[in-house]
Amino acid sequence: MSSHRKRQNGYQDKMYNTESSSDWWARRKAGYGMNLYRNMANKKIAGVCSGLADHFNVEPWVVRLATFGGFLFFNTLMFFAYIGAWIAMAQRPKHGSVNTRYRYDEHLHEDRPVNMFRYRSNPSERLQLAKDRLDVIMARTSKMESYVTSRRFELDKEFSKIQD
Repeated sequence: MSSHRKRQNGYQDKMYNTESSSDWWARRKAGYGMNLYRNMANKKIAGVCSGLADHFNVEPWVVRLATFGGFLFFNTLMFFAYIGAWIAMAQRPKHGSVNTRYRYDEHLHEDRPVNMFRYRSNPSERLQLAKDRLDVIMARTSKMESYVTSRRFELDKEFSKIQD
């Protein structure tokens, strides 16, 4: 029995058995669904720092500097962490075969790649944002309605006929 389903709180959750290592290898190959790959095109040693820089959308030198600082202060621990990241991160697939997941960023109004520190805001914050946007739209609509139904609109319409 490699997996079973458990129902709680109205949702179906898939529980994985720990003896299934093929699931980990498949997630590793897919970049864990977060575009987390070693970047071999811009590598210095193994592409780990460059891949993390791609993932966090920062310059590679920043991650390399942090890694160097980690080696200075945490010698052996940082060495094993780097080796572990080297093993855990797969190489970036060649030319566009990366299946990157995107999520809509409501603040920037664009789709952005998913990474481990870019979370959605909670539902109540998103509902408040939607309510605020709808309030602005309603205020603009009521302002337009009051102008269109006013005598000023009729007067402006007559003046525009005379100017033509």
